[in-house]
Amino acid sequence: MAFYRWQGEDLLLFCHLQPKAADDSFAGLHGERVKIRIKAPPVDGKANAHLLKFLAIQFGVPPAHVSLQSSEAARQKTVLIQAPRQLPEALPITPP
Repeated sequence: MAFYRWQGEDLLLFCHLQPKAADDSFAGLHGERVKIRIKAPPVDGKANAHLLKFLAIQFGVPPAHVSLQSSEAARQKTVLIQAPRQLPEALPITPP
């Protein structure tokens, strides 16, 4: 299993989240998931909201086009990115 899967033009991204990091960044792979460091703490949904904003910027889409599909309270998450306009250089993702 790869850390992503295309569903038509949409991208499912399988993530491992590290909240309260020094910066927002992709940090390689964690098993079969992409590790993402974000500055926000895991309190009151702040980490999830920050993750979705970070991914929207990285994939060049409006925040409304990024949604959490599973694991709202866990570090291992699945995120749906609707029709990404760009692919981050830090991730080895092959276009559909």
